[in-house]
Amino acid sequence: MKGYNSRDVARLLGLTVAQVRGFARDGFLTPGRRGGGGRGLQFSFQDLVILRTAKALVAARIPTRRIRRALKKLRLELPRGRSLAELRITAEGDRIVVSDGETAWNPESDQTHLDFAVSDLATRAAPIARRTAQAARAAEGTLDADDWYELGLELEAVEPAEARDAYRRALELDAHHADAHVNLGRLLHEEGLVQEAERHYRLALRENPEHATAAFNLGIALEDLDRPGDAVEAYRAALAVDPRLADAHYNVARLYEKGGKKAAALRHLSIYRRLTS
Repeated sequence: MKGYNSRDVARLLGLTVAQVRGFARDGFLTPGRRGGGGRGLQFSFQDLVILRTAKALVAARIPTRRIRRALKKLRLELPRGRSLAELRITAEGDRIVVSDGETAWNPESDQTHLDFAVSDLATRAAPIARRTAQAARAAEGTLDADDWYELGLELEAVEPAEARDAYRRALELDAHHADAHVNLGRLLHEEGLVQEAERHYRLALRENPEHATAAFNLGIALEDLDRPGDAVEAYRAALAVDPRLADAHYNVARLYEKGGKKAAALRHLSIYRRLTS
């Protein structure tokens, strides 16, 4: 369900079609083929983010070897299962820093001037995303739950309302789709529908008790519902699955500090600092 062809990408980013195809050949992107086996490449919104970064690095005359290394790490470290529109990509010294205001990832690069909000790219891409959503509705009978889920991922950054509809459609076809529950829950959470979000996070955990993202998001929802004790348990469940989940350590530390558990708070804060240093 990738919605951007080579010409779309070139026009959005101010690149030539040949440049777009060249980066695809280098292996930094994950394009599909139109119609499953056609010749035309189809790109995802994540591909757009990577290409936008590549364009800035090329313009800054960064050595090709360093660009390749930076883009490879960026591709691996961009978050999945959350909206890329939250992110800002900047250069900090000799590193590319991908941040959402709370957590940062550091794909290595040489020093350059790079600072863009992914939301700006999302705004320009929105008309094409709407076209993709319309095409999906026209082909509804041929799409399965995973197709609708992937469409939701593509639409989150550019058309959140369409993304919610896609996740709901995925769940109509497969009520056991844990990832669709998580992402729909997060979009509802962002709308302020916290109790409904909690329900979807718990449904995801019922389907997959080791879904760290579902447990972490549940913790945030429980905090927003003023249930700090339950939130700590949810964060601890997330950490039992993924001990390197830095934000969960930070949130547990903060809640322990508020609850007067100084030693436990310091322990988790120390782990958080080690993971993010």
